[in-house]
Amino acid sequence: MTAVEPVRCDWVADGPQIYLDYHDQEWGRPVRGRTALFEKIALESFQSGLSWLTILRKRENFRSAFARFDAETVAAFGDDDVARLLADAGIVRNRAKIEATINNARAVCDLDVDLTELLWSFAPPARPRPARLADIPAVTPESTAMAKELKRRGFRFVGPTTAYALMQATGMVDDHLASCSTEF
Repeated sequence: MTAVEPVRCDWVADGPQIYLDYHDQEWGRPVRGRTALFEKIALESFQSGLSWLTILRKRENFRSAFARFDAETVAAFGDDDVARLLADAGIVRNRAKIEATINNARAVCDLDVDLTELLWSFAPPARPRPARLADIPAVTPESTAMAKELKRRGFRFVGPTTAYALMQATGMVDDHLASCSTEF
């Protein structure tokens, strides 16, 4: 007897295994905790303008290059670290995104509220899964409010579209299609 292949969201259909695994095991599942959320913020920022598959394939390199996304360690990065990161072919070598990640680590360290509480305070009420990819927004009032608050707190590269992608990736919203067999 052969195993039945799960029904997945259209955006991942026929993708490489790393993409299928990300969809099945991570995307849309609740993420909490300072380090895990800082990593998601950083990777979503690096993804801006690129394919998520590019970031997934480089994720272990990012983790190594950015001290496993320990905010205190990254916040202490200086000019030598920026130069090191710009020379690292294992990550996306974009000065603005590298500097934003270091800046965002400092912003995380400066928060007067828990990062989990801050981000999850913008999670909208649960809603039915979308029927089609076209039904998934790129920006919502909640992601716009999140981006505005993060920017107010000194974060960079966290516009409303990136904030919404963060909400999707961390389970604040469930944008798996109604036909998708992924369950939480």
